[in-house]
Amino acid sequence: MEPCFLTAAEAAARIREKKLTSEALVRSCLERIARRDGDIRAWTYVDPALAISHARELDKRPPMGPLHGLPFGVKDVIDTADMPTGQNSPQYHNHQPSKDAACVTVVRENGALILGKTDTVEFAAGGRKALSRNPHNLAHTPGGSSSGSGAAVGDFMVPLAFGTQTGGSHIRPAAFNGIYGLKPTWGAVSREGAKLLSAYCDTLGWYGRSVADLHLVATAFRLHDLAAQKPVSVRGLKVGVCKTPFWNKAEPSAQKTLAIAAERLEKAGARIEELELPARFGGLNEAQRTLMYGEGGPAFLPELLLHGSRLNEEFQDMAENRRGVTAAMMVEAYDLVAECAKNFEAMFARFDTVVTPSAPGEAPEGLHTTGDWTFNSMWTEMHMPCLAIPCTTGPKGLPVGVQLVGPRYTDARVLAVAAAAAPVIDSEPKKTPT
Repeated sequence: MEPCFLTAAEAAARIREKKLTSEALVRSCLERIARRDGDIRAWTYVDPALAISHARELDKRPPMGPLHGLPFGVKDVIDTADMPTGQNSPQYHNHQPSKDAACVTVVRENGALILGKTDTVEFAAGGRKALSRNPHNLAHTPGGSSSGSGAAVGDFMVPLAFGTQTGGSHIRPAAFNGIYGLKPTWGAVSREGAKLLSAYCDTLGWYGRSVADLHLVATAFRLHDLAAQKPVSVRGLKVGVCKTPFWNKAEPSAQKTLAIAAERLEKAGARIEELELPARFGGLNEAQRTLMYGEGGPAFLPELLLHGSRLNEEFQDMAENRRGVTAAMMVEAYDLVAECAKNFEAMFARFDTVVTPSAPGEAPEGLHTTGDWTFNSMWTEMHMPCLAIPCTTGPKGLPVGVQLVGPRYTDARVLAVAAAAAPVIDSEPKKTPT
């Protein structure tokens, strides 16, 4: 098997055992990019010579951390000192930051190699769409705004990549590309050096192709309680199956997938119970939009003052508050989110985890859309950790997945539950990569 087809955890183990070099892994990824990215268009910047040079240097060093020698993709709204950060905005084309974002520093100092920058929706907020395509069907979106990161990991171009989420920009691409993704608890990972839209909602996460991959990166970021977490068994696991108040937005494929995931878990010994959320939770999606546009105004005011009419109209609208978000609306939204977060976490007296749709269904056709974040934004604004798991395919043969959700700052527990549950949920035979 070509090294690019290894999971990050598999590659890391081989590098530790001296059975694989970082250079061999990087060259395999670069060959995959050369062969496939003309169609997928996941990347905005890759410097093969720089990547190989960095890989050779890493091969000379003792292990720097859990990510030693592993290539990493970086969403192009996250600053990198040695590569441009273009934000998919004409105002920032080839813009070169002077320092790395905090998350880039963390993975570099844990031995990762930044392979390149991945395409994104403009400012990860709206405006221009990425050029990226879904590797399972080029006519379909890979999701967004973390479009290129999801597609690159899904197409075996890189084992790990960063994404960000304000509504559903990280978990939804994981679902559409058939990969794993962790959106940690809000604030557990620094967003310094990444473009800001909503200070209350913006969360940085990462993609891999297994739970073990996600755990490797979580270790590098020193997420709370990882070392103290004990292995979990699916037998006896108390699972709340949550359709959410937005179940009418779920396509038949998403409805079927949630039922399949629940059935597989139950057959493996889990205790399944439907979780119906109180009516107040039905206002959360509108609250998230209020917060996103209300906080997006201050975030994009400097861009408006700098660039004026050259700025995409969508961001001008935010900066000028043309949606008419009032102070009272903001306070009401913050209060609703706080109330619902407390109520949701109280439900974990009955449950070990909650399983819920990660997207309304398969990836939509066309690159004019990145899909609907209906099943993501409520968890984002409540700051809950979410972990995307592939499950099955829909009628068009595209991936459909679910997500596990836990209370705030239980990322380690979510990872441990996912390590046990994912082999049960994601149990269908995989096609051999080509």
